[in-house]
Amino acid sequence: MAQGSVKERYLSVEEARLNEPVTNWMRRDFAVLHAEQTVAEAIESLRCQRLQSRIIYLYVLDDQGRLRGVVPTRRLLLSPPQTRIADIMVTKVITIPAQATLLDACEFFVLHRYLAFPVVDEEGHMLGVVDIELYAQERVELEQRWDDLFQLVGVHLAAARQTEPWQAFRARFPWLTCNVVGGLLAAWLSGIFQEDIRSAVALALFIPVVLSLAEAVSMQSVSLILQLLHLRSVSWYLLFGRLWREVQTGALLGLATGLLVSLAALVWPGHWPVALTVLGGISLGVLLGACLGVTVPTVLRLLHLDPRVAAGPLALTMTDLATLLAYFSFARTLLTA
Repeated sequence: MAQGSVKERYLSVEEARLNEPVTNWMRRDFAVLHAEQTVAEAIESLRCQRLQSRIIYLYVLDDQGRLRGVVPTRRLLLSPPQTRIADIMVTKVITIPAQATLLDACEFFVLHRYLAFPVVDEEGHMLGVVDIELYAQERVELEQRWDDLFQLVGVHLAAARQTEPWQAFRARFPWLTCNVVGGLLAAWLSGIFQEDIRSAVALALFIPVVLSLAEAVSMQSVSLILQLLHLRSVSWYLLFGRLWREVQTGALLGLATGLLVSLAALVWPGHWPVALTVLGGISLGVLLGACLGVTVPTVLRLLHLDPRVAAGPLALTMTDLATLLAYFSFARTLLTA
């Protein structure tokens, strides 16, 4: 059998395994407590539950089985007997959604470094637990088997994850044309407003900082929403909810950075219409960049396109055009007033 076919078949099997639902790998016997119990009552209830697996965390559920908090074992044992569970439980719990994969669960252990995570459905009902043993087992097995196999076929694990150059080119180049088109449109916009730029040459000096701030915030929003889309099913509700939060964050970021740069513009070159233009351009540009950074990846996912490749070029191009249009519009309004 050809080495390439052996490698491809092996990788496909491992990839399929890592993409299995995490619900196939979770433990369904976990320690359950109730918020109204005292520590003494909770310990007594644990004796009655007769759990077969080890206890890392204790999970506080309501009467409908929804997760309300987590109590570390050490905290339960060291608290006074009459203390209420509601007073010692941790209410901000990091959970794994039921639609997550085995690979997602492994990433949780790397990112958050807890010993176990509860698995919940969309309504917050607790379904089970995945603990550190799962991650440790997967990591050891993958490292041992993958390295042994790749030594035989002469391929390193990291290299096997890379896309073939031509395939990578075909996947990424079409979206990079967005930057080309966006650059040409930006030049066209600059041409439309060239009389305004001539009347206040200082406007051109601040274009790089106006664009760079809007682009930076846009890429931050893209990165955050991509992480969220990786763990949750996409919906219009998710888009509008996240968009509203980004509008508030973008407004604060835009106003803060706009004030800083406009104060500098007021000192040099000392032209207050230019300073106001910089303030308005940065504030609105950053706000639009934050919104586009959330909207573009989510819409791409709704259209069944890969947002990891396409979102960056599209969001940056649209952010540049929107920011320039806002900046020049403020300039025309303020300089001709």
